[in-house]
Amino acid sequence: MVYHGKFLIGLTGNIACGKSTVLRQLAELGAHTVDADALIQVILRKDGAAYGPVVQEFGEGILGTDGEIDRRALGRIVFADSEKLKRLEEIEHPIVRRLIDEQIRQAEESVVVVDAIKLIESGWADKCDRVWAVTCLREQQIERLMRTRHYSREEAELRVSAQSPQEIKVSRADTVIDNSGTLQDTRRQVQQAWEKLIPLVDTPDDESAR
Repeated sequence: MVYHGKFLIGLTGNIACGKSTVLRQLAELGAHTVDADALIQVILRKDGAAYGPVVQEFGEGILGTDGEIDRRALGRIVFADSEKLKRLEEIEHPIVRRLIDEQIRQAEESVVVVDAIKLIESGWADKCDRVWAVTCLREQQIERLMRTRHYSREEAELRVSAQSPQEIKVSRADTVIDNSGTLQDTRRQVQQAWEKLIPLVDTPDDESAR
């Protein structure tokens, strides 16, 4: 299966499992990478396509002193209420989907990696030639959020608990990268998985091209 003439890898995993680390390593190996979370940050900016609808939906209490959306304040609202999280995703996802599609079309590399927590739920997994899932231990997720994003333990646990179980992503994946060890361990797994992938990229299935 080829999407817009590209071999598409869907990269997923729950918060703070290390998707960004794996994404960087895949970029170093020659893949074009698309980060859905980075695109969400773009569309939530004051001049972004989702700014108006999100502020209208959740109120000006989510704004910082500079008028920009405070994602931490927004997170406290949506991660505590599954219906509000669903509503936020209903606003964001169609916009992000168009941007991802545009980036895939414009990519010059033969392999494109789409990094998205909601890869499966959004339907992107069905468009991918391969799905990779990154995992680690729950306590590592919490510790990483507290260390890198300065969340309290309560905030970190709230965000981890708000997501679907890692097992769902693992069950859908063709490749699982265990990021509970060292950076070198992760890099070795990525390198091995990439080497297995290359022959498939060189000989795509033209009958399923779309």
